[in-house]
Amino acid sequence: MVKLDNIDRRILRALQRDGRMQNIELAAEVGLSPSPCLRRVKLLEEAGVIEKYVALLDPAKINMGMTLFARIWLTGQDAATSNHFISEVLELPQVVECHLMAGDCDFLLRVVASDLDDYRKLQINHLARIKGVQSVKTDIPMQRIKLTSELPI
Repeated sequence: MVKLDNIDRRILRALQRDGRMQNIELAAEVGLSPSPCLRRVKLLEEAGVIEKYVALLDPAKINMGMTLFARIWLTGQDAATSNHFISEVLELPQVVECHLMAGDCDFLLRVVASDLDDYRKLQINHLARIKGVQSVKTDIPMQRIKLTSELPI
């Protein structure tokens, strides 16, 4: 774990809101001159606190406006079955999150699709055909209440 001071936290909060913020703007916002601010950002990147910078897209504007959650049960929980499932899921771009679960199901996937028919094709042609998949149950959210990529710092 990296030790963060208050200035590091202010830098991280600002960059989470706007990853394209210019160093001059960032320095002014956090109360530093540009050179020390840039040095701190580089240190945060090198320490892996800042993993990468990305553009967040509006799914509806690229015809991927439907989000679904697929709960996956495998035939076994051995390493070979789990690892095979993971390797197959990593190849599916529609699966935007994959979590190994403790509890009822083995994996929880967050999937994006253009519509229900698009998701159904993914389920039939890919998810259900992965060797070791016993069952796929899909949950369809009715309304998105909150979605953020910002971590509380």
